[in-house]
Amino acid sequence: MDEEKTLTPLESMEVIVKAISRTKNDIKANSFYFLLWGWLIAIASFAFFVLGVFFKVFLHFIPFPILASIGAIITIIHYKRRRIVATESYVSHFLSRMWMVLGVAILMVVFINVSRGQVPFTYTLLLAGVGTLVSGWVMKFKPLVFGGIIFLVSSLASVYVAVEYKALLQGIAVVAGYLVPGYLLKNAED
Repeated sequence: MDEEKTLTPLESMEVIVKAISRTKNDIKANSFYFLLWGWLIAIASFAFFVLGVFFKVFLHFIPFPILASIGAIITIIHYKRRRIVATESYVSHFLSRMWMVLGVAILMVVFINVSRGQVPFTYTLLLAGVGTLVSGWVMKFKPLVFGGIIFLVSSLASVYVAVEYKALLQGIAVVAGYLVPGYLLKNAED
C-alpha cells in the first residue's frame, strides 16, 4: 500500500519556491516569441506600406507570407527545444495553447479577408490585442497589458484609417504592443 509522504513545512516551502521560480523563468522565456513575432510583423507591415504606397509594387503583400512562414518554423523549433529542456509550468502551458488557437484564428482571418479582397489588419490587430492583453494579465506584467490595449485601440482606429495606411498603423501597434513589452519582459528582474 502506497503511503503519501507528509512534507515538513520547510520541504513544502521549497516545493513552492521551485514552482514559482520555474513559472518566472517560463514567463521570461516568453519574451522570445513577442520579440520574434514583433520584429517579423513590424518589418512585414512597414514593407507592405512602403512597397504599396511609395513604390506601387503589385505584390506588396509578399513580405507577410515569407516572414510569417519563417516565424512559424522558428516558433515550432524553439517551442519543441524548450519543451525537451524544461518542464512546462501551467502558465506557460496555457499561454502556448492560447497563442496556438489565436495563430490559427489569425490565419483564418487573413484567408477570409484576402478571399474577399480586403486587408485583414483590423481583425489581426484585434486578435493580437486579445492574446497580448490576456498574456499580460496571466503573467501579471503591466507592459503586456498596455500592449494589448494598444492593439485593441489600434484595431478600432483602423476602422477609420484609409486602407493604404492600415499596414502602417499595424506596424506602429506591433512596435508598441509586442516589441517594447517584449524587451521589458526579457530584461525584467526575477
